[in-house]
Amino acid sequence: MSNNERVSIAIILCSVGLFTSVDLVTDFYEGVVWWHLVVEAFLAMAAVVGVYILIKGSFALRKSLEEEKAISQKLAEESQRLEKESKKWKESSEKIIRGLSESIDMQLNQWNLTRSEKEVAFLLIKGLSTKEIAEYRSTAEKTTRAQATAIYSKSGLSGRSQLAAFFLEDLFLPKQEQS
Repeated sequence: MSNNERVSIAIILCSVGLFTSVDLVTDFYEGVVWWHLVVEAFLAMAAVVGVYILIKGSFALRKSLEEEKAISQKLAEESQRLEKESKKWKESSEKIIRGLSESIDMQLNQWNLTRSEKEVAFLLIKGLSTKEIAEYRSTAEKTTRAQATAIYSKSGLSGRSQLAAFFLEDLFLPKQEQS
C-alpha cells in the first residue's frame, strides 16, 4: 500500500469517525434507542482504531525501510571494501598467479590435453561443477563430463580432488616455526 493510499484511507476513517460521533451525540439528545447508540459508538471506535492502526503501520514501515537502507548501505560499503581488498591482493600477487598459471599450463601440455580439455581442467581446478563449466563454455554437460574423464585418464589422476591437489597441495603448507 502506498503512502498516498494510507493517507486517503486515514482521512476517510477520520471522517467516518467524526460524522458518526456527531450523529451519536445528536441521536443521544433526540432519545434514540440504546442499541442504535451502541452500534454507532462501535462504528466510531472502529474508525478511530483503523486510523491508529494505519498510522502505527506507517511509522513501523518507515522505521523498517530506514533500517533496511542502513543495512543495505553497510553491505554496499563492505562489498566495496572487499572488492578493493581483492583488487589489491590480485595486483600484489599478479606475478605469482601468472607464474602458477603458466606452470599449470605446462603440466597440462605434458599430459597432452587438447585446448578444450585444458580449459575444462583450469575450471575444474577453480572449483566449478561440470554443470557450471558446461554453462560457461556453452556446451552440453555430457561433453564436459567426457572431457573431465579424458583429463583424469591422461593425467593418471582419479578425479577432481586429486587434480586440484596435484597443483595446489604444496601452496598450503603450514608455516614452519623457527627455533
